Amino acid sequence: MTNKPIVVVSRCLGFAICRWNGAAIENRIIEDLGEQVNFITVCPELEIGLGVPREPILIVKKSIGLKLLQPATGADLTAKMISFCHAFLNSVDQVDGFLLKRKSPSCGLNNVPVYAGPNDEHSIDQVPGFFAQAVLKRFPETPVVDEAQLEDSILREKWLQAVFNRAQLRMVQHEL
Repeated sequence: MTNKPIVVVSRCLGFAICRWNGAAIENRIIEDLGEQVNFITVCPELEIGLGVPREPILIVKKSIGLKLLQPATGADLTAKMISFCHAFLNSVDQVDGFLLKRKSPSCGLNNVPVYAGPNDEHSIDQVPGFFAQAVLKRFPETPVVDEAQLEDSILREKWLQAVFNRAQLRMVQHEL
């Protein structure tokens, strides 16, 4: 049992080069948090078998619901992603917060474009990514933020307070 908060974080946010284009993302705030929290890193796209670099994936609205597609290959990754999300989130016993990658079709919180078709250029809506949606459903009371929101000092402070409060409560409950 650790007294540090446990935060699930998108692996591409400074932990590994795993973005679709092979680019690295560095974030000073996340680096600074490394001493104060225990990170559990995750890259849902790698976990479902996509490589680095990889063809982009996107969310497409179909009559039967949202699909996660890779237009260049024609792959429908929806079932793989949903299966991974359930397995991973059910394996996380204790978590005090989530820190996810903005606009990612897997990890984006609320700003991921949805397209009418796999080759459309203009989005018709915005939704959470598949992994983020599963996080919000499975952990509705757990604080979730994306790396862009960390740049806002007020949002960052609120998220950090909530994460540290949850960790403290977890420790107290463990001692009882």
